[in-house]
Amino acid sequence: MGTIKTTNIEPIADNGTVTLGSSGDTFTVPSGVTITNNGTQTGFGGDNTPAFLAFPSSAQSIPNNTNTTVVLDSEVYDTDNAFASNTFTVPSGEGGKYLFYFKVRQNGNTQNRLYAYLEASISGSTSDFYTTENGGGGSYDSVQATGVINMSAGDTVVLKFYQNCGSSNNIFSSLNHVHFGGHKLIGI
Repeated sequence: MGTIKTTNIEPIADNGTVTLGSSGDTFTVPSGVTITNNGTQTGFGGDNTPAFLAFPSSAQSIPNNTNTTVVLDSEVYDTDNAFASNTFTVPSGEGGKYLFYFKVRQNGNTQNRLYAYLEASISGSTSDFYTTENGGGGSYDSVQATGVINMSAGDTVVLKFYQNCGSSNNIFSSLNHVHFGGHKLIGI
């Protein structure tokens, strides 16, 4: 075994492939070595899945003074089929930290207090996360938040909304105005 010292390695043919080692081999990059990539990177790191983004296909009436699950029946994407019945469920083997984000906008011309939050069931215990509130309430106000929750396989999270205008009030039915999404964070 020896050391090869060179400044450039290229394939024999133009646009060819250079293979280092074979299946089962290990290449070690010592501490202090810098790897610079100016090309296309594939097969490194994670891909931040499971991931999903959902929104409502029609307006939803939210009763006065009631914590209500937001109906999210349309999906932009759902990489692991983990979002169903308005609920994200962590798939088997996919526990870890998840970044979630949401926005809910009311479709009304009322003065009221409104808030939205994530209700998570973690290890069988239900808790509220990332409550965001608009206390002034005004025409077409919205609430939104982003946060990280540490979850295990089988844990669930849903988006809930509350308003107190004195009667039922609608929320919008488009991705731009109402959505709930998230993905697993890799490397933390």
